[in-house]
Amino acid sequence: MELSQMFSALKYRNFRLYFEGQLISVIGTWIQQIAMGWLAYRLTGSVLILATVTFMEQIPMLLVTPYISVLIDRYNRHTLLIITQVASMIHALTMALLVLTDVVQIWHIMVLGIILGLINALDMPTRQAFYTSIVPRESLPNAIALNASVINGCRLIGPAIGGFIIALVGEGWCFLINGLSYMAVIVALLMMKVNYIKPNDDKKNILKGLKEGYVYVRNDNQLLSLILLMSAISFFAMPFNSFLPAFVTTILNKDSQTLGILLSCIGIGSFMAAALLAVRRSLIGIGQTLVYAALLMGTCLLLLSVTDIWYFAALLCIPFGFCIITILATINTLLQTLTLESMRGRVMGYLSMSFYGITPLGTIFFGYLEEIVGLTVILFAEGVLCLLTALVFITFRKKVRLEEKCGSEYF
Repeated sequence: MELSQMFSALKYRNFRLYFEGQLISVIGTWIQQIAMGWLAYRLTGSVLILATVTFMEQIPMLLVTPYISVLIDRYNRHTLLIITQVASMIHALTMALLVLTDVVQIWHIMVLGIILGLINALDMPTRQAFYTSIVPRESLPNAIALNASVINGCRLIGPAIGGFIIALVGEGWCFLINGLSYMAVIVALLMMKVNYIKPNDDKKNILKGLKEGYVYVRNDNQLLSLILLMSAISFFAMPFNSFLPAFVTTILNKDSQTLGILLSCIGIGSFMAAALLAVRRSLIGIGQTLVYAALLMGTCLLLLSVTDIWYFAALLCIPFGFCIITILATINTLLQTLTLESMRGRVMGYLSMSFYGITPLGTIFFGYLEEIVGLTVILFAEGVLCLLTALVFITFRKKVRLEEKCGSEYF
């Protein structure tokens, strides 16, 4: 595995600009994420409210993304990304103003969470579909893995910085830093030279375009099984990220700095996964990787449910983070490889919906159950359900590989 192979997509100017802009912007995003969860839990002390905040922020991805994804296949993705980044910057600066002036209330967080969710409903699938505009098709796996390495490399330091800032001067400065960090990616996008080819079907009715995307995914067993797997993992395992502030305070009996450490450990594992995927030379057999990652993720959740030792929990967060990115980036790569260009926006919309849209449903569901049975039982149940998901996928994968004549060597 050569080092040059790991960074091969950076030889393309547009991707290099995008990559560099993300390096700065994503650090701010992770700083804000830890601040948002900590602020919500500090104001209410409720796991259910914490889950509700996450629900408000992510539920638009489930309700709106399928419709927006049709537009992504019709309009200039470069322009759409600039719009979403400016909107995200305004959102972060508004949060900073509310917190720094000490007028913030939980309803402010929920309302602004919905607004951020609407922004992300457009941003996430557009971002995924944009790859083909800045790198050739053969470099897609490397570009996706490198971008994942940026997101999760920043996760190594962003949460730790956020935890320190919260302890030192409060959450408001975290939102301000994130707002300013968006300037980096906005400037990078403005510096790009992207050729826009207007599609032939831009006059079609949105509902007709939506139906075409649904039929396309529904009739392709490989795409369908990958999206269903992502949905199940998002529902059963991803809520753990939202419950981390409560896990740290109620089970580990620690503070915001420990929360930052745990999030950074998730980032370490995530970065390791992205780096390994970046140097992978072939996609053949990559579907088996999904099985191992899902099994390992379930095991990590089971072990987290039985520990109250912070450094052991931190160690478990490393393989947990490894599994998150292994599953997400692998499914993303497979979907990009197996999807027609004319359907890319809509398929990426389903991916965003299955990851960011299904997660809030799991979060609010398990958040409600936590009020009854406690967080330890919830983590144990999530681990068991994650393992069962992996076993079901193993069976379904074997069936699909026997049925499919094209692309089964990847799946």
